[in-house]
Amino acid sequence: MEQRWGLPLVAWPLRLRPNLWDVVALPLVLGLLALIAWGGVAVSAHYQVGQPLTISLDPWALPQYAARTVLRMAWALVASLVFSLAYAALAAKSRQAEKILIPLLDVLQSVPILGFLSITVTGFIALFPGRLLGVECAAIFAIFTSQAWNMTFSIYQSLRTVPAELIEAARMYHLSPWRRFWRLEVPHAVPSLVWNMMMSVSGGWFFVVASEAITVAGHTIVLPGVGSYISVAIEKENLPAIGWAVLVMFIVILLYDQLLFRPLIAWSRKFQPETSPEEDTVRPWFLIMVQRARLFELVQAGLLALNRWLDQSFAKIGQARPARPQRRPRPALDRLYDVAILGLALAAGAWLVVYIQAHVSGSEIGWVFVLGLITAVRVLVLIAIASIIWVPIGVAIGLRPRLADRVQPIVQFLAAFPANLFFPPVVLLIMRFHLDPEIWLSPLMILGTQWYILFNVIGGAAALPAELRRAAQNLGVRRTLWWRRVMLPAIFPAYVTGAVTAAGGSWNASIVAEVAQWGNTVLTATGIGAYIAHTTATGDSARIALGIGVLCIYVLAFNRLLWRRLYNLAAERLRLD
Repeated sequence: MEQRWGLPLVAWPLRLRPNLWDVVALPLVLGLLALIAWGGVAVSAHYQVGQPLTISLDPWALPQYAARTVLRMAWALVASLVFSLAYAALAAKSRQAEKILIPLLDVLQSVPILGFLSITVTGFIALFPGRLLGVECAAIFAIFTSQAWNMTFSIYQSLRTVPAELIEAARMYHLSPWRRFWRLEVPHAVPSLVWNMMMSVSGGWFFVVASEAITVAGHTIVLPGVGSYISVAIEKENLPAIGWAVLVMFIVILLYDQLLFRPLIAWSRKFQPETSPEEDTVRPWFLIMVQRARLFELVQAGLLALNRWLDQSFAKIGQARPARPQRRPRPALDRLYDVAILGLALAAGAWLVVYIQAHVSGSEIGWVFVLGLITAVRVLVLIAIASIIWVPIGVAIGLRPRLADRVQPIVQFLAAFPANLFFPPVVLLIMRFHLDPEIWLSPLMILGTQWYILFNVIGGAAALPAELRRAAQNLGVRRTLWWRRVMLPAIFPAYVTGAVTAAGGSWNASIVAEVAQWGNTVLTATGIGAYIAHTTATGDSARIALGIGVLCIYVLAFNRLLWRRLYNLAAERLRLD
């Protein structure tokens, strides 16, 4: 029987007949296409650097600004997903690539968003001269840098901790590397990835203010968006405008929750080892619509046909290539490779040191290292406090799917709430009660990053196999023993992912958290973040490089000495289990 897209032609009249769910699906699809088309026209407008872009504080302008911000974050999320899958797969599957990619990821995560903007914005503008698209691409790339690293760490950790029995099953079924990746490894990573995608979008909201206000050649370009609206409202001390921005953000985050993340979480549960009957009953309305609307059935049929074609193509390529003999270890070549990497790193470091020493005194360089140590103490103390608070709460939420569905939008809103909006009350309270900024500005560093720990712990607890819970109940494992023997080992890999990204985000957040502003009042805490913010404002490239370089050294040291060892411990324990 003749087929098209894997379906008999006689079945197509039934597939093309719409149902009631299509009445809801069609307007949503058409609205999404219209939004993308409108955004494409807006970003391709003519623009020259120096041309003013005014931001109105009229509340009726906020829906348009929110749409522009949502489009930027959506494109950044797509780019982050593609980047994360490719980067994490290469790092997890190649020992040689891992030696470069994981330290590089540590460095990229530690580079502040201001550092990325100062380097890339000129290049993006040069790619699209005379168009606003260059500045838009720079803003999207800045949001991408606030999303991609967390997702990449999540997928990398999942690929490193695939259970041994699943790997053995893939070998028994003779799955090709392509099929093993998409049918075993990616599904294994999906539950944790979905939670980290939520956290990445929230992290994008945290840095959206910085990404929509870009400085080029002494000119500040303020792109239309919620972030720039908040920035102008803070500058003009307009509290009603901030209130309207919070309301619009709440609506946008609610739409994100209903149309994207709630369906994704429900869908991702089928990739967990086991799901409880309570979890099976949780089906969001949007997921039901996607599963039942004829429109999405046709889309799904096309995607399945494309997937089958790709599977067959890669299978033929694998069969055509002769089987390569297993490569024997070559310690000499491995050492030579390591020496080459070390040599390149030392050469780059030496060049940077020479450049900085030509413009900055030795005493100032030493002082910047002291500033980095001060910020490091803040980061470690804040991560410890956040872990003590959010690990028990995350476990309680993750073990109760219905509670997780209710709490998820609340946590998502709190995670997406820009720390900049806390600056006015914090500054006013510090001035009113004569508090020490060195202490009371510190919590601003963790406000946007503590949620990485909570989201990952919720995902790790939700993935706990049901038989393990029942075994613990039957054996009477309770309280301290239950935490030590059951729950903490189960959530440990997810917690490490959350803690390492929370720490990296806290280093990054120090740029905006150690300098708080409300109108003309500016409070500053001593630390590397305040140093980088000050030198970026003055445009001193040598001192910017010094601040970012010292920050990267500290982050690399912590990741190598602490977080990477915890990653390896989590992987070894899962392999043994």
